[in-house]
Amino acid sequence: EVQLVESGGGLVQAGGSLRLSCAAFGSTFDAYHIAWFHKAPGKEREGVSCISGIDGKISYDESVKGRFTISSDNAKNTVYLQMNSLKPEDTGVYYCAAASPDYGCSVYSMYNHWGQGTQVTVSS
Repeated sequence: EVQLVESGGGLVQAGGSLRLSCAAFGSTFDAYHIAWFHKAPGKEREGVSCISGIDGKISYDESVKGRFTISSDNAKNTVYLQMNSLKPEDTGVYYCAAASPDYGCSVYSMYNHWGQGTQVTVSS
């Protein structure tokens, strides 16, 4: 079973950038879809971006399109989320998750392997 470990969160001013990393252990990314989720304070966790390990297709939620970029390094078994032009509403815990590629990667309800999360705080 794949295990996921996120890193790269922190405190940044609005307009700044962060890069999150999601390292996989116990399996390789090419057997899964990988997604990043955002849990804002007081809100439910929501999918923001995903990448298919099968065909490399990528999807973004409208709230991050043009600002966030997801990428993968198969040699390092790591998926990244480059976050630019950060806004205070991007504050929250970011989780990476994995799912068997039964559907498209943006079917966020199917993700069932989770990392522990990393905190991102964007100050205004």
